[in-house]
Amino acid sequence: MKITKTLTAMAVALAATTGTSAVALDELVVGYFMEWPTANQYAQHNKLYDEALGIPVKWVSFDAGTAMSAAMASGDVHISYSQGVTPFLVATAAGQDLQVIDIAETYSDNNNCVVRSSLEIDADNTDELKGKQVALPIGTAAHSDFLAQIGHFGLAESDFKIVDMTPVDSAAAFASGEFDMVCGWGGPLRRMKEHGNVLLSGPEKEAVSGVIYDVTSTPSSFAEANADVVTTFLKVTSDMNAMYAENPEPMYEAISIEAGMDMEGTKAILGVMAFMSAETQLSDRWMGKWLAGDLKRQALALEAAGKITALDDYDALVNTTYLAAAAK
Repeated sequence: MKITKTLTAMAVALAATTGTSAVALDELVVGYFMEWPTANQYAQHNKLYDEALGIPVKWVSFDAGTAMSAAMASGDVHISYSQGVTPFLVATAAGQDLQVIDIAETYSDNNNCVVRSSLEIDADNTDELKGKQVALPIGTAAHSDFLAQIGHFGLAESDFKIVDMTPVDSAAAFASGEFDMVCGWGGPLRRMKEHGNVLLSGPEKEAVSGVIYDVTSTPSSFAEANADVVTTFLKVTSDMNAMYAENPEPMYEAISIEAGMDMEGTKAILGVMAFMSAETQLSDRWMGKWLAGDLKRQALALEAAGKITALDDYDALVNTTYLAAAAK
């Protein structure tokens, strides 16, 4: 099953009017991304989640985290693995009751914008980007990264003609000669780079955009009603992260199959990702203290850009209970 719709903040707000009911589970539904290889896909492929939980796990692929939010609001998805921070913030600002229960991965160099090579625009002549047409998925991490980068170069969103488009679709359009600039992640970003160049990368990009990471999110009501399920899901995920850290080689084939990518692309993307242990995630550097503050920082940046109204406090949106139980 694949959901391709990219939602705006208004659509997420409408979706947030529905809730997740507490019923006995006979199946766990998890949202994830294709062309986004992650360590836990070894468990997905080998049905280790199903085995640990004692119920089937249905994996539903998405093209953007905004659609994940809507699916969780309607109850169609119980857990979203690797949801971008921006769609999480858009949804919670609209009133959706979601919590961060895990840091899926960090990937500062696996999310970027690409300028068409023929334009010959780089970090030294970004003024020439004014008036150019950009395709990006609105309300996602790629959108926030775009805003941070153009702000760094003294540009504003109003300087561009923005088209809301998923990375899969914009990469295809870019290859056929459409758009001056496109933004995305994972496999689509690799294809975008075949026809253009990035403005910032590595440490300089992280200095501008901050550390880029995805979260594992779930409706609070679902987690409260299914604490054992959530804890077990995070336990298996944590085990996969540990297995990958020790020796990823035996995992690559299964991961590439579930990601829908060839081996070269799978290894290339995994090479710029980091999967943290539960202990690291629970430390003050991440969920223990820093994360709520960073969510607030990013929400205020979105508010300044006119995208959302930030919440007063983000501490309640970070729930370490289930990951702490999984780490025991």
